[in-house]
Amino acid sequence: MSEIKIVGVVGCGLMGSGIVEVSARSGYTTIVREINDEALARGMERIHKSTGRAVKRGKLSEEGQKEILDRITGVTSVDGLSDCDVIIEAATENLPLKIKIWEEIAKAKKDGALLATNTSSIPLSKLAVATGDPEGFMGLHFMNPVPVMKLVEIVRGLATSDETYERGANFIKSLGKDIITAKDTPGFVINALLVPYLCEAIRMVESGVATPEDIDKGMMGGCNMPMGPLTLADFVGLDTTLAIADVLFDEFKDPKYAAPPLLRRMVELGRYGRKSGRGFYDHSK
Repeated sequence: MSEIKIVGVVGCGLMGSGIVEVSARSGYTTIVREINDEALARGMERIHKSTGRAVKRGKLSEEGQKEILDRITGVTSVDGLSDCDVIIEAATENLPLKIKIWEEIAKAKKDGALLATNTSSIPLSKLAVATGDPEGFMGLHFMNPVPVMKLVEIVRGLATSDETYERGANFIKSLGKDIITAKDTPGFVINALLVPYLCEAIRMVESGVATPEDIDKGMMGGCNMPMGPLTLADFVGLDTTLAIADVLFDEFKDPKYAAPPLLRRMVELGRYGRKSGRGFYDHSK
């Protein structure tokens, strides 16, 4: 079982940048790949701001921030991941895109590298062949925001070997994260339960049962939820919620997973939630 020293992350968006940050915080040399220099710069700026907030809150020294940032290298080609001991793909929930990325990684990775996807809903079986090493492939589903949330959902694919599972679990523990394990089924544990809950709240808004504010206040005050479902949907991203709902419905054909028309219309208008400045709430400020 080879030791993990160099971590590669594909994608430096909201999730990818968080994974890069926790990896570098944990002492790993970390290489992140983005599609171009502009996307890479945005991702690196996100990491700089996140660690900067930790400095302002007294949770990290300026020297500690510099050490974290110095461990991170950005590249725009998958060839830059050729020395990585683990490669984590954190692209958007788009199956053709993920397959294309894994086909590229398969040509660049070194033998024995641990391969993982951060997918929140797509079955591993749809990606495993493209990796070139199904036995060395697993799911490592981080929660958002990655630097804050303690949980990682580990997904064992049908072909995932025991050694791969153990390496992945030990790596996640080294990041200071807690683990739950799920089998390879759409949505796994978290989103198979969460998405129907979010969709039902959206249906209530759609049918005029109550306002987003009252639905959220009801679930927080009446069910002791730390965050209401519509605030949470805005935080997760309405586009991400829609993508996961579509994956689940395509697989199970169960109406509870069917995306409400209101959700689809909002995504078509570019109202993704916090990331775009507007969703069920105004986040422009």
